[in-house]
Amino acid sequence: MAEIVILGAGLGGLSMAFAMRKAARTEDHVTLVSDDTHFHFVPSNPWVAVRWRKRDDVSVELQPVLDKKHIGFDATGAKRVHPERNEIELADGRTLAYDYLIVATGPKLAFDEVEGLGPQGNTVSICQIDHAEQAASKWDAFVADPGPIVVGAVQGASCFGPAYEYAMIMDADLRRRKIRDRVPMTFVTPEPYIGHLGLGGVGDSKGMLESTMREHDIKWICNAKTTRVDAGHVFVTEHDDLGQERRKHELPFRFSMMLPAFKGVDAVAGIDKLTNPRGFVIIDEYQRNPTYHNVFAIGVCVAIAPQEATPIPTGVPKTGFMIESMVSATAENIRAALDKKEPETRATWNAICLADFGDRGVAFVALPQIPPRNLNWSSEGKWVHLAKIGFEKYFLHRMRTGSTEPAYERLLLDLLGAKKLKS
Repeated sequence: MAEIVILGAGLGGLSMAFAMRKAARTEDHVTLVSDDTHFHFVPSNPWVAVRWRKRDDVSVELQPVLDKKHIGFDATGAKRVHPERNEIELADGRTLAYDYLIVATGPKLAFDEVEGLGPQGNTVSICQIDHAEQAASKWDAFVADPGPIVVGAVQGASCFGPAYEYAMIMDADLRRRKIRDRVPMTFVTPEPYIGHLGLGGVGDSKGMLESTMREHDIKWICNAKTTRVDAGHVFVTEHDDLGQERRKHELPFRFSMMLPAFKGVDAVAGIDKLTNPRGFVIIDEYQRNPTYHNVFAIGVCVAIAPQEATPIPTGVPKTGFMIESMVSATAENIRAALDKKEPETRATWNAICLADFGDRGVAFVALPQIPPRNLNWSSEGKWVHLAKIGFEKYFLHRMRTGSTEPAYERLLLDLLGAKKLKS
């Protein structure tokens, strides 16, 4: 019998729990550890932040679902992982022993790296459901007394899609209220160009997103380093393609959302040979830590080097499709270890993204995520908005029922058609 512990109950962690229970032997114990009693569908947070969704619409209570799948659950949260003795120190002082550990915590949000950034400072966030609800409250006050908006991401950020989504969703909500003409909007990003996305672009993402932002009267500043945020002003230094300072901007705002950079969570950050200097878990091609072979990692907490140097630092996003491939590979490799075999399954690390713009949207597919690619495709239209709504419903149903069917693979096939994908 083996004790298999999964740390984190987000998109990757909950999917991992279902997949691992299916892959493990009958006698093995699978336990999910989280600091929350609910799963929250993070891609819906931009909708929550303008009250197009409520918390209950995008949340799943974990205990009943996990009980049905015979998966243990502990919502105490982890204080520290001790890989040298195969234990997790929980937040209440108890310890949990494991034979295999899968780290799926997601990131720590590095608001502290920019003065005045984040919900405890002068900007809102859509990174967590609590943050999105706080943003919705501030949105209520804003639409009653509108003014300039500054939206985007700061240096070191790696997940740019939600920033574009939220900018366009705010735009759509303001137009519905017929007050868009009272709201100048500026998009600030460390990307070298609009649509870079931390991936060197996908298909014609640059052209499509630039065109969309022009159509919706959104100005932008690229190669931007956000130096601080005061109450009502974002201070930005714009750089050229060589990284040299071009000009400084002092952008007034009445409402601002800037995505932060990510770091590894405190439970694993700073552990020698387990994590890198940013606290992300180091893995080999089998999702396994090279030093601690019984520790695996999936999702945003995984260390991935930027695919290219940019004038202002940008990270590599870990998309849902990519995370699902990590989940499948990890489950197969741990089962191989349980059977006294060497791991041999590698994650595909492909990317698929649906960016909703309120009444239309843009879809991106990159196979693999890091160039050069076998498939480099993008498209736009009202169908993307409808597809994201449908996918939200399908994914939440999957989490509520414990399905192990790959959700993003199904979506990809629907988007491209099996024949085109195979070709």
